[in-house]
Amino acid sequence: MIMTMNSDIYLLALGVAVAYLLGSISSSVWIGRIFYHKDVRQFGSHNAGTTNTIRTLGLAPGIVVLIIDALKGWLAVKLDFLFLTESTLDWKVYFDVALAVAAVLGHVFPIYTGFKGGKGVATLMGVVLAIYPEAFVAAVLIFAFVFLLTRYVSLSSILAAVAFPFLEIFVFKQNEPALRFFSIFIGLFIVITHRKNIGRLLRGDESKLSLSKKKGESGR
Repeated sequence: MIMTMNSDIYLLALGVAVAYLLGSISSSVWIGRIFYHKDVRQFGSHNAGTTNTIRTLGLAPGIVVLIIDALKGWLAVKLDFLFLTESTLDWKVYFDVALAVAAVLGHVFPIYTGFKGGKGVATLMGVVLAIYPEAFVAAVLIFAFVFLLTRYVSLSSILAAVAFPFLEIFVFKQNEPALRFFSIFIGLFIVITHRKNIGRLLRGDESKLSLSKKKGESGR
């Protein structure tokens, strides 16, 4: 019995490690280096995220980065079945949250590229799609609405993230405590990773994103 429990725990730990390694795939850095001979972290906001990729490399590679970064977050959670056993199936919700956190931390602190990554917005999008599909649509609509009004990616990300736990808890009536707390974590995490952007927004010197330009400061 003890040996079985130990093997189950090792398997779950392996799953978390795999999620972190998936999250560590630095698509913006690798695409920039391989196809453009640039490290996006040396330009603009020095951030390995979608917005800085668009500013540095262009819209097309930025969209590819967005898709890859979201996909790795979604995949990290959806691969849970590889590591859950009959005796740990009751832990699925908590395990999925652990996988999600590991993937996001991998994106922010990627082992493959010197632990200097992005702010986690796109990867969190994939995670949210995997765990909270209904709230995902609402959060994306909020992001799109704010962005179309302001052209600030940072402000759009922050407002969508702050609204997310309220949507999940009060609109979609999430009853699972672990998923409630994780939705709150998501909102706080995005605010914390965007604290410099918040300062620039308050000072009025945050850069807007023009999809026809490549240079500037990033909000993601």
